[in-house]
This record gives sequence, structure tokens and C-alpha cells, in this order.
Amino acid sequence: MKKLMLSLFIAFGLSGCSLGNDDINMDCGANTELAFTGFPLLCNYSVKNYPDNPVAFVVMSEDKMNSLFTKHENSCPVASDPTIDFTKNMLVGVFAGVKATSGYNIKMTSIVQNNCEIIISYYESGPQSGEATYSTPTYPSDFIVIPKSAKTIIFKKTTETPDNIIIGSYFGQCTGADCQNFYQLNEFNVLKLTSTAPGNFNFEQSAYSAKTKREEYTAFGKVIPAEILSLKGQTKTYGSPDAADQGGIFFQLKQGASITKIFIDNNDTADQSADIIAFKKAIKDKITSLK
Repeated sequence: MKKLMLSLFIAFGLSGCSLGNDDINMDCGANTELAFTGFPLLCNYSVKNYPDNPVAFVVMSEDKMNSLFTKHENSCPVASDPTIDFTKNMLVGVFAGVKATSGYNIKMTSIVQNNCEIIISYYESGPQSGEATYSTPTYPSDFIVIPKSAKTIIFKKTTETPDNIIIGSYFGQCTGADCQNFYQLNEFNVLKLTSTAPGNFNFEQSAYSAKTKREEYTAFGKVIPAEILSLKGQTKTYGSPDAADQGGIFFQLKQGASITKIFIDNNDTADQSADIIAFKKAIKDKITSLK
């Protein structure tokens, strides 16, 4: 089976996999999906030495973690657990190398494994149409946690769109696991956003669990009402979501640099057209199907 093999690259004082393109033939059996979680490392750690060149790496111990990163107090809108159980898991990170401006990203999207290797797909993107950038060097990165393994890790570059949809249901005065349910629908996977809090609708650095599922963004995009599509980057609220703690429905559409945010009252208020009420139901049904 032909696989994208990657040469070793020495970075941060450890052996890591560079993002290269060396092909060899290897028969490792059938691939199966491997679960992974997104780890917003930069919320709780700073990088001691950013690499100028593209590189991937694996951390398997607390000592190695401390040698590469400096821990600090949470700096993100919602705190996530910064602890990794290295007896069971390992941290995988990718850096795109130094970029001249902001607006660049790198993202791991799906993982499969077979009898002898773990294959991580990732993509890179640059500034989107209409996006304001600043002329300061940046170091795009992404970090995930996967089950600990001695298998060879291979990184496979793919072409994907960074456009996405976020849907959610929320209750402000509520306790328990079912108060906040937010999911990101991409063209390549579905993310359950796990670091959320009442009143916070910034998900840029949220922890998440990922499930590979293709074309969810396109499929759900077909049910978005025309009146929401016409907003193109605006924020609109229907009714009074979460008043008297009856909860609310959230929808976000990211297309290029444009981000449209919608808040919908769970009650069918007078400002909700038949299309909006049907769309609200479609969001609720989709959330139920993803739980």
C-alpha cells in the first residue's frame, strides 16, 4: 500500500516528523479511524522556541512537555483542562513554520491507523478573501491528544476549506452535562466543542473531540434560510434567547473572512418566520443526532 512517508526532523531537542513527501510501498493492513481530541495548548502554555521550518512532533512524557513549553495561567475565554495523562496518551503537534503575516493556519483533520502506523491528515490555509492581516511574523500551529502508541506516525497533507458551521443549544442558569451542546461542522469532520461556558460564543481556542465525517458543512448548508445567508457577516437575534432560562439556539456560519452569528429564542416569537422556525428545528434535530 502506497503511503506518504516522512523523514525525521530534529526539533526542540527531540526527534519529530517533518512535513515532507517521501513515498515508499508498505502493506500495513486495513485502516481504521482513530479518535483524537483537540488540545488548546497555547491557552495554558507558551512555546520556548518556535521553529522557522515546518515540523511535526510527539511528546510522551511530562518531562519532555516541560522542556518544550512553559506553563502559565489560562489565557483563553473558557478554561480547558491542561493536564495530559502520559501513561495513556501523547501530545501531537504541527507547526507550519514562520509566516510573514497573520492569517495563516495549519489544522489536523482526521486520523486512521493500521497494523504498523498512524496516519494523520492535515491542511494549511492562508489569509482569506477580505481578511485583515497584520505584518508581524506568526507561527501557525495545532495540537491534539491521541492514545499512546509506539507505531510510526505519518503526516499526510490534504486540501480542505477552512469554512465551517457551528450549531449549539445553551441554557444560562443550568447545571449538568446537557446545558451546553456545541458542534462544528466541517467538510472533513465534526467537532464536539467541549470547553464552552454560558454567555461565551468564542470557539477559536476550544477543546474538542473529533469524528471523521465528510461533507457535513455542505449538507447542512443546504437548509440555511435565505434571510440568514443574506446577513453576510452580521449578528442577529430572534426573540429573547435564554430569557427566564428557557434556553436558546446558536448558529454561526464562517465563509472566508465573513462570520455570521444567529441567536434564536427557543419559543416561537413573532419575529421568527416559518423558515426560521423550521431552521431552528433542523438545528435541534442535528444536535440530537450528533450526541
